[in-house]
Amino acid sequence: MKNTLSRKPSLRMAVLPLFAISLGLTACGGSGGGGVSGSTPDVEQGDQLAAKIRRSDYGIVHIEAQDNISLGFGYAYAFAQDNLCAIADSYVTVNGERSKYFGPENSWEFTGNGTVNNNLNSDFFFKLLIAEQRVENLLALAPPAGPRPEVRELISGYVKGYNRYLQDTGVDNLPDPTCRGAEWVREISEMDVYRRFYQLALLGSSAVAIDGIGSAQPPGPDSLGTLPLSPEDIASQLGASWKGVQIGSNAIALGSEATQNGRGMLLGNPHFPWNGTERFYQAHLTIPGELDVTGGSLFGVPLVLIGYNKDLAWSHTVSSAWRFTPYRLQLVPGQATSYLVDGQPEDMTAWPLTVEAQVPDGGLQTVERTLYTSRWGPVFTSLLGLPLFPWLPTEAYAMADANATNFRYVNHFWETNRASSSRELLAVLERNQGIPWVNTIAADSAGEALYADISVTPNVSDDMMISCGAPLGLVTGPVLGLPVLDGSRSTCAWLNDDDAIQAGTIGPAKMPHLFRRDYVTNSNDSYWLSNPNEPLEGFARIIGDEGTERTMRTRLGLVMVEERLSGSDGLPGNRFTRQQLQDLLFNDRQHAAELWLDDLLTGCVAMPLVVGTGGPVQSAEACAALSGWDRTDKLDSPGALLFRRFAQNLFITTVPSGTSASQLNFVDVWTTPFDVNNPVYTPSGLNVLNPHVNYALGSAISDLQGAGKAMDESLRTSATESRGAEIIPIHGGPGSLGVFNAISNKWDAAAGYTDVVHGASYVQVVSFDGDACPDARTILTYSQSTNPDSPHFADQTRLYSQSGWVRPQFCESELQGKITETLELSQPLD
Repeated sequence: MKNTLSRKPSLRMAVLPLFAISLGLTACGGSGGGGVSGSTPDVEQGDQLAAKIRRSDYGIVHIEAQDNISLGFGYAYAFAQDNLCAIADSYVTVNGERSKYFGPENSWEFTGNGTVNNNLNSDFFFKLLIAEQRVENLLALAPPAGPRPEVRELISGYVKGYNRYLQDTGVDNLPDPTCRGAEWVREISEMDVYRRFYQLALLGSSAVAIDGIGSAQPPGPDSLGTLPLSPEDIASQLGASWKGVQIGSNAIALGSEATQNGRGMLLGNPHFPWNGTERFYQAHLTIPGELDVTGGSLFGVPLVLIGYNKDLAWSHTVSSAWRFTPYRLQLVPGQATSYLVDGQPEDMTAWPLTVEAQVPDGGLQTVERTLYTSRWGPVFTSLLGLPLFPWLPTEAYAMADANATNFRYVNHFWETNRASSSRELLAVLERNQGIPWVNTIAADSAGEALYADISVTPNVSDDMMISCGAPLGLVTGPVLGLPVLDGSRSTCAWLNDDDAIQAGTIGPAKMPHLFRRDYVTNSNDSYWLSNPNEPLEGFARIIGDEGTERTMRTRLGLVMVEERLSGSDGLPGNRFTRQQLQDLLFNDRQHAAELWLDDLLTGCVAMPLVVGTGGPVQSAEACAALSGWDRTDKLDSPGALLFRRFAQNLFITTVPSGTSASQLNFVDVWTTPFDVNNPVYTPSGLNVLNPHVNYALGSAISDLQGAGKAMDESLRTSATESRGAEIIPIHGGPGSLGVFNAISNKWDAAAGYTDVVHGASYVQVVSFDGDACPDARTILTYSQSTNPDSPHFADQTRLYSQSGWVRPQFCESELQGKITETLELSQPLD
């Protein structure tokens, strides 16, 4: 049967010339899980792959198909139109071919965790995974350990859709100049897709040690026999770096007691990279009678990871739980690749690997390297780029990764897309136990809110953390919650729970979750204060800390919700509307200013001369500018730039050596210390007599003077994002300063804050109104396409700059008149 690609006359050819408008729209409605009934898409079935791809405002895609394989087919084709170059680069990475195409000396950033990885080391890391057949072994397992049959069908269709786009377009004719004509762009296989899935599963564990695993080599004869740093210094450096990992998020789920209409409502605000492939793609997926779901999916994953259907909305925040534990190996004297377990020697497994790498003349050479694994996992020498775990003649470290055997997260999201209540979502969590590194926050149409951290976590009890702790672990365990275990004792293997699907992980009964009718929230602190009225306590330290200071972003989220529910926020009533939940995010309040600015202004009288990085400077003009600031990071709030520099300089100058990760929140400048009985409102107050305050203010003034900025400069001209030649001002600010609308951008000493690194990404506010059409607003802050020539490269970024929102179309009645393109795509199944 001949392949068909049907196009119809366009009503908007001048704006979006590729595809036409087709108005055979279907009625919204249906059965459980957001299904659609009575729908009659004009696509062929049987031995055909057939999908209808429609686009609405801002390039949001709506994929409709009769089965999973056709849904994956349509999704991949649409996604490739927008982002093929970005995902093709990832397929090079996960196959260990970066040195071949981009040179062994260059590097790439895994934007999801902020690590920068040398290409050659990265290639050996992924070649090791391939040699061990990690992915192949998981694919050989039956569900839930291996993918469901429906997931396999979805991926089969995804591969066909991706390849069909390349066949239709041709590598030499790709619309994105980034990879047009590139030899590394090729058709893909199912294994490419699954390897990308596996890369994402490891994001919070082995993938923070890509360099450290890929480069680990036995010590030479001249190697020193001791650790270069003390355990306390290692814990300090590791804690500071881990706190800076570029993943985070906020989420608030409201129940029936917190909303005006008595139904559920959700704010999902993941803080993810604005570049690279750990970005979200916005899509609406429909299989009539079975599936109707919309939201954001990470590049290369044809499932909605954060989103909603007609009955349930959910989001995720990065969990505080650790996903791995280093094991200290006691090496056999004189044998750097053998180690002792229970007094008996065990040889490491040697993996001779080869990588093709460019040479200066443009040719290729074969590079050989042998990597080593132990019963605990691969030997590694660094985490997050920190060389803190050297391979010495007497000891080495191996990484045990709880996500090394986890493909269950794909099954989890396939089921979540079809779930119809918070209770059903909890059952999905418990049934699959596959969430690799995030909390889950959800609200349903019946008004029940859920918080859960039922995620893949090594089963290390608090007692075991001490009894099995290696010398380094006796520091990292209590301070960071990270066990470093003694690999010389078999009894120090992870524990087993009867209700855990995966051996060595904590079962659902010992992981925290909470249902509420008022609210739950999380902003990357631990589970403890998901709702301060019902603290979650008594869980293993490896999951998170309890009874400790919360970050300012966590605290502001709780403060804003409590202000609304107490009626003390100046607005009518004491329950949320959908608009008020949106406004909570875009009010751009900065909690650091709310806690410190009054004291700083009082202290200005005693600090007419301040000394910072630029030497002594007068403070009067700066203090006058701050006195008129409204304490927000809105674009036109004079003084916002100055205070941000003050607070960030204060942060930098108040981190003494040995400070733990949980203490990195300005601990030595508070006037009122943390009180476990008042954790939302303490610590507070700024100790202006602390010399760091004087230094930080002086440094901030010098920073603005050096950049040619006025003391009352706003963010409109000094916090921007580049989109080609276009410079777009960006509101919001650092989450570390308690800005809920978290945005992290680079400080340029000559220009201010330029180019967003990570922050608010796919944002959704979803309200249920008792019908089949949720009342939602979304914004994909960095826009739908990575192609600089696409009309959807910057359109939502401009909208975000204006604090605007998209009114997404979920029901067919809402899509009337909103379709800008339609593509009906089909081909033989074989």
